[in-house]
Amino acid sequence: MSSAPEGYFDAASTEPLHPAARSTLLEALDGGWADPARLYGSARRARMLLDAARAQVAEVLGVRPDEVFFTSSGTQAVHLAVLGGLRARRRAGRHLVVSEVEHSSVLHAAELHECEGGEVTRIGVDEFGRVDAEAFAAALRPDTALACLQSANHEVGTLQPVAEVAEACRAARVPLMVDAAQSVGRVEVPGGWSMLAASAHKWGGPAGVGVLVIRKNTRWRSPLPDDEREGRRVPGFENVPAAAAAAAALRAFRAEMAADGPRLSALVDRIRRTVPETVPDVQVVGDPVRRLPHIVTFSCLYVQGEALLTELDRLGFAVSSGSSCTADTLRPSHVLEAMRVITHGNVRVSLPRGVQSTEVDRFLAVLPDAVSRLRRGAGMTTA
Repeated sequence: MSSAPEGYFDAASTEPLHPAARSTLLEALDGGWADPARLYGSARRARMLLDAARAQVAEVLGVRPDEVFFTSSGTQAVHLAVLGGLRARRRAGRHLVVSEVEHSSVLHAAELHECEGGEVTRIGVDEFGRVDAEAFAAALRPDTALACLQSANHEVGTLQPVAEVAEACRAARVPLMVDAAQSVGRVEVPGGWSMLAASAHKWGGPAGVGVLVIRKNTRWRSPLPDDEREGRRVPGFENVPAAAAAAAALRAFRAEMAADGPRLSALVDRIRRTVPETVPDVQVVGDPVRRLPHIVTFSCLYVQGEALLTELDRLGFAVSSGSSCTADTLRPSHVLEAMRVITHGNVRVSLPRGVQSTEVDRFLAVLPDAVSRLRRGAGMTTA
């Protein structure tokens, strides 16, 4: 049964708290409040909870527990991975390779690297939002310190060629950092990477918990002052109850997605097929096949994205927009720009676990009239 409110279609922003996370969190608040670095009884119980959470996450990701570190967010995990990876390999060079459609946390880290004198090569994408693996490989140089590629795009759901890029990076002896925030728990992330970042609230864990994975033999040096916590990787007191809840949610969520993932994918296929049939002047974007199971994005001409989101909210649907272009002075989504697709009137629908097909039916029923009303209000009488 769904734990999401009816009409909640914004799981790519945050998945509602999983029941396994809620029950584990409440229990861990009583048993895991002490300092896991101390030696007395309550501290040892907290350490056991933290170690168990680390082992559970490691099992899902297929890595060693001592390669997993808990952070305060997915963004912090990305920043530590990128900046720490670059710092550790300054002797190799100061060249960074990223795709044009990375999450803003990766791009902001790249911008900081440039401001500090580093060089960044940004690899473009095709009309589906996918990086060309050969172009990515060709950008690797002897002075490349790090490469970054998301596992799947957060706005349009397109899966990236992680395995191919990882192979090229391995041949060039360049570590690869993968932002897997949208993928972990939903689909398998291809191997071959050196570092990975993820975010617990994307799989129904509590907000404020990220995961940083640094594989053995990967050079990494903290970009922050030294701290003894989390294997000297992440500073600050560990949030043991939240980490325990995040791990419990991940294990439960992944088990459910084995069955619910194909069902969600079929609902997304219905949306991808029906929207262009019922709404004129609309473009469905992203790869129709090689994609995450729960995300579908489309753009409507002659409609402001903010107005459409507000109208759908009035009708009982929570969706998001890949575009921040709500006025002429604001720039549209960097992802949609890189794909060279329509950026106006953009809607991202991302289905949470357990969503009912009747909710999707009602969304598809009200969408055409909602778009038509907004177009008439803007003076467009042809649609």
